[in-house]
Amino acid sequence: MGGETIIPPTFTSEEEYSVDQDFSLPSLSSLNPTLLRDYLRMKAEDGKNESDRLFLEEFDKMGPQSSSPDFEAYHKRRQKVYKEVLQSYDQLRVRSMSLNEAKYKVLSYFPGIWIENVGGKKFSDYDVPKTTSLLLIGPKGCGKSSLVNKISRVFEDDNFAPERAQISYNPSVGDGTYYLQGYMIPRGSASFCLYDSRGLADGTSENINVIQNWMNNGVRHGEPVIRKSDDSSLRRRMKFKPRELGWKFCRPRMVNFVIFVVDAVSVLKSIEGHGVEDLLCLQMINEVFKHPCLSFKDDKPVVVITHGDLLSIADRVRARVYLGELLGIPPAKQIFDIPVCRKP
Repeated sequence: MGGETIIPPTFTSEEEYSVDQDFSLPSLSSLNPTLLRDYLRMKAEDGKNESDRLFLEEFDKMGPQSSSPDFEAYHKRRQKVYKEVLQSYDQLRVRSMSLNEAKYKVLSYFPGIWIENVGGKKFSDYDVPKTTSLLLIGPKGCGKSSLVNKISRVFEDDNFAPERAQISYNPSVGDGTYYLQGYMIPRGSASFCLYDSRGLADGTSENINVIQNWMNNGVRHGEPVIRKSDDSSLRRRMKFKPRELGWKFCRPRMVNFVIFVVDAVSVLKSIEGHGVEDLLCLQMINEVFKHPCLSFKDDKPVVVITHGDLLSIADRVRARVYLGELLGIPPAKQIFDIPVCRKP
């Protein structure tokens, strides 16, 4: 079976040994106190953003203080999680030996195949979609489009097939993704459709409005993602692009699951307190991720961290554990590290 081979990352003996040491992963309450706290308190006192005040309160409550009787148990639990996440990279090397088996399971999948007969219900009692729709969301430049290409290449029999999703060479100056783009996975199949979306805005409320519309009314291939905050110049450019109205003839698909994409490098910068911009981006991610519209009953979105290939294994582990604590999900089971670069 063809397709790009997934090469698990390797780590040094020093990185493996360091998991038994004090990793000194900062809790939210210790992250850049002079920079972020002063900034958020200033905004909260001005009454401009209630979410800043709430995030600051959550920021202060994350993890017990060193004087708390629960601190030792908290520290031991964190070390255990570190080991689990680090071991997941080692387990990936073993599981990669059975990659073709995993590909076969995906290729043979059809919606409803894993339905369990619970409470006397049968397959015919469920409203099963013909295609399972997965929606990628995340900040601009986090690697959503690159992730689409990475997933698609895994199932391609032709290693020379062109990339399907347009990526930006320099996200800070490029247009990025402004239209919902649907990609059937595998190509030519009807089982899965992976939707690439526009990067999240700085304001949480604007993001929630857009996402709620997708979750309630479905997503359409080619639909422009226009926000109230977009300036007139951007709106004009989008109107002049060809086939702008073609999306209206596409049948909407209901979103069956959400994949939240986060840049691991940005998370690490937030941990180390390199600037307000990354910390505020993390605040936005936290607020959007925890909004009820992204969850399906008790099931929260999975998280994929990208650009981990630019970091050491130890820093990749730090990023996953930190996100797990922030978002309230198990980092070894629900946060996946998928480097999006193409191996030569």
